Amino acid sequence: MTDAPEDTEASAHEAHGGGLGSRLNWLRAAVLGANDGVVSTAGLVVGVAGATESRAALLTAGLSGLLAGSMSMAAGEYVSVSTQRDSEEAALAQEKRELREDPEAELAELTTLLAARGLSADVAREAAEQLTERDALRAHARVELGIDPDDLTNPWHAAGASFLAFTVGALLPLLAIVLPPTSVRLWVTVGSVLAALALTGWWSARLGSAPAGRAILRNVGGGALAMAVTYAAGSLLGATGI
Repeated sequence: MTDAPEDTEASAHEAHGGGLGSRLNWLRAAVLGANDGVVSTAGLVVGVAGATESRAALLTAGLSGLLAGSMSMAAGEYVSVSTQRDSEEAALAQEKRELREDPEAELAELTTLLAARGLSADVAREAAEQLTERDALRAHARVELGIDPDDLTNPWHAAGASFLAFTVGALLPLLAIVLPPTSVRLWVTVGSVLAALALTGWWSARLGSAPAGRAILRNVGGGALAMAVTYAAGSLLGATGI
């Protein structure tokens, strides 16, 4: 039938769309990781700045926060994505076993899934047969499980991306607090952090097709509150001499 190639082409477009969605998810995660690095490190160094003017203390606190935060983010992402990959591999292994033990039932299942996407029964059957002949496991992985067997999630890539994103975000408040003169370092830090949070809020909203104004206000407001609280705590501790 002439409709079968159209189904194959639709599958190709679906795979392409899935790859685009995956890239957008990675980009969104990178933006959020950088945002976490900005907020957490800014809160830390501003809090220390409330207690002391020592550049060495600020640098030590900032670097410690950067390393601890980036390692924590990387470890958490590695564990999370490793679990996801284990689930994907287990699902593929089960599908492979089912294809070996009952190929006719799996063919019928694939036909039903394709028909549910709008194909006529005859076209769905022919498309399922063609896809099964080419690569049954890949066909079921993509149509039934939504998994690309050639592009499973990589925990090391995820960990590295989280580490890098957090580090890039954390560098901004760290450099802003230690490089300027003592008289303006706090204002430079607060201004640069709020500007960065406005940017990441706008970008995350754009990636999610959400209203930018609301996302920017949430981001900037949360960052400002975090810095205000930690600065107040640092000032209180500095005044008491603890």
